[in-house]
Amino acid sequence: MVNFWENEFVQTAGNYSVVILFLILFLSVFELVTKYRNWEEIKNGNLAVAMATGGKIFGIANIFRHAISVNDSLLTTIGWGIFGFVLLLMGYFIYEFLTPKFKIDEEIERDNRAVGFISLVISVGLSYVIGAGIS
Repeated sequence: MVNFWENEFVQTAGNYSVVILFLILFLSVFELVTKYRNWEEIKNGNLAVAMATGGKIFGIANIFRHAISVNDSLLTTIGWGIFGFVLLLMGYFIYEFLTPKFKIDEEIERDNRAVGFISLVISVGLSYVIGAGIS
């Protein structure tokens, strides 16, 4: 039975399942901390929200990519993924703090695509830095 769990297909399916689960969980956390409703705004065609949400999805996936590549244990991968997400979430709050002239959430909700694009780039950029730290 040990050989079953060491099979690359089984490990890949396990990692995939865990990442999907945590992606849903982490996007729910982002939904709670933003003033707008991501999926409702995306449904209504708000491109700024779509870009910001896409950056979050990419960022979370990239963090887990690094966590998976350097860890043998699924639990260790999950631990690093959670830690990376916390750092990504902190980056979101720092971004909001560093822009005192306007509120990020309000601008994204108003479909300010420039702010949505910068949000995307910050999420992606920070995920690379976090991933390098994990690796």
